[in-house]
Amino acid sequence: MFNDPLFIVVAVAMLFVVGVLLFGIGSFAKGGAFNRKYANKAMRLRIAAQFVAVLLILLFVWIRRGA
Repeated sequence: MFNDPLFIVVAVAMLFVVGVLLFGIGSFAKGGAFNRKYANKAMRLRIAAQFVAVLLILLFVWIRRGA
């Protein structure tokens, strides 16, 4: 499974989601002008990244099930 390129893409997508989530939590904890400027953008990016990650996971499961 670790040799499958789609699995690696899925793993990178999930790590990206975690990174964006941690960035959002960090900016929320910091507060101030930075949070007011970037909090909404970070959450929109997180939702988009989660959508892509879920689609990739479903694609991976669909392809692996067919094999």
